[in-house]
Amino acid sequence: MGRTTRPELWGHVHWLTVLAAQGSYTAAARRLGVSKAAVSQRIAELERLAGVPLVRRTTRSVRLTEAGQRLVEEVAGAYAQIEQGWARVRDLAAQPSGRVRLTAPVALARQVLVPLLAEFACAHPRVHVELDLSDRLVPLAAEGFDLAVRHTFAPPDTHVAWRLCGSRSVLVAAPAYLHAAGAPAHPSELAQRPCLHYPRPGARPLWTLEPRDGGERVTVPVAGPLAANNSEALRDAALLGLGIALVPDFSARVALAEGRLVEVLPSWRAVDVFAPAIWAIRPWSPHVPLAVAALVAHLRARLGGAAQA
Repeated sequence: MGRTTRPELWGHVHWLTVLAAQGSYTAAARRLGVSKAAVSQRIAELERLAGVPLVRRTTRSVRLTEAGQRLVEEVAGAYAQIEQGWARVRDLAAQPSGRVRLTAPVALARQVLVPLLAEFACAHPRVHVELDLSDRLVPLAAEGFDLAVRHTFAPPDTHVAWRLCGSRSVLVAAPAYLHAAGAPAHPSELAQRPCLHYPRPGARPLWTLEPRDGGERVTVPVAGPLAANNSEALRDAALLGLGIALVPDFSARVALAEGRLVEVLPSWRAVDVFAPAIWAIRPWSPHVPLAVAALVAHLRARLGGAAQA
């Protein structure tokens, strides 16, 4: 007589699929909201009952054995259906609810998203947003993210994307700096000015600008006392009078409105430095959870009036 499956092991198998996707016990535990020891204990119990090793452990990573990989592949479709069915049932509630895991770049999240997420939390108290601030382009599905907000030239074709707003790059400096050094009249003068720039790996620091009313582009090599891969740092250095910074508009908007920064060369437009739009991106699935849809709608409504590229 064949062995029957114990229903309580279905959760153990699900944890194995999460471990396979995350690649480590630590990441799987974080994704599941449990301790690393709990994950290890469940996998060990599953292996004991299966009678074969399912996981090959090393000091640096976790890999599935052939049996473990086969099991994960066999149940993947069923668990995807369960997840979609559960999401649809939850969407029958009058209000969005549940957890939304969101990832976004550090500067963009701090300066733009956090105030909007506070508004969203007040309007949707049953939704819990878990925000990950990282400039690393994480694989959304593999790391369990429901949504990403990205400042990018083009969203990936493999994902669903909503354009939230346009964005432009602005040259800014402190009034005190411009009073002492004078404002440049042409982009070519930037080569002799202290310029605060965002470094690109393996690329010489160059700024390309074009006239807003049309005309020939000018490319200028730049250098200065500070380069930083964070627009907040560049903005703050400009506020301290270190030189002229090129930053996304969302980093300088408040300081410009308050007069603490002044736009430099306003009749010129920087090109090919920062992306011209901000997008919300999610992994493709046939069903969008109500909580995710509500968050995207909130961001689009609040950011729709932002400056266009």
